[in-house]
Amino acid sequence: MKPSLKITLLSSLAALALAGCGGSSGDQSKEQAQIANVAAPAGKTWSDVVTPTEAGGMLLGNPDAPIKVVEFASITCSHCADFSAKSSQELKKDYINSGRVSLEMRHFVRDPLDATAAAVLRCAPTERYFPLLESTFAGQADLFAGAQANPQAGEAAMQLAPDKRFTTLATSWKLDEFFKARGITADQLNTCLSNVDNISKLEKVTNAATEEYKISGTPSFLINGRLAENTASWELLRDRLRNMGAR
Repeated sequence: MKPSLKITLLSSLAALALAGCGGSSGDQSKEQAQIANVAAPAGKTWSDVVTPTEAGGMLLGNPDAPIKVVEFASITCSHCADFSAKSSQELKKDYINSGRVSLEMRHFVRDPLDATAAAVLRCAPTERYFPLLESTFAGQADLFAGAQANPQAGEAAMQLAPDKRFTTLATSWKLDEFFKARGITADQLNTCLSNVDNISKLEKVTNAATEEYKISGTPSFLINGRLAENTASWELLRDRLRNMGAR
């Protein structure tokens, strides 16, 4: 039986680490012919285009790109932070802006810190989502420091009703200060985290990833709907994209 994230996050949440941090394994794609560039809308580059998806993700780039990458990532996963740091500029410049590749981010929440931060990211204006995501990964050590400095307060917060739980976590673990430095006001944060639906949506995306694709570690990737194995690093994913004609 799969673990119930609804029970974990909204009813008790004592345990952390529902999934591992670190990747998947398998074959490289065979090399294919180069795909032609696709023009972006007038006055934009494709990395300016962000679209919420029906699956609960956020898509960067051409929604009709011939190569569609879905990343399952956890805010508290160090490998995901490494992937973000190494891939961000090159992925946008050489792949997404060509219109040949899109990147959809789906949160795979593993613990209360992850869930709280991910909810704030998803509540941000659509156009700010990816810059805020990159900044959050870059500041991951500060997120950890805030939670590690006050674990008892975090445990106490998790005993509160769900509509109080995550706002209290944000204060106890200084996520309010972390996101204030990145342009999210206290009112915006509290409104977001007091709405239990924002946490429930993250749970649904995570449960779907576990159920449909057997995701057990992050980062993990789908390419055109299939789980891409042996692609937990940017170098390996880049090789696959090149082999598929995005070069």
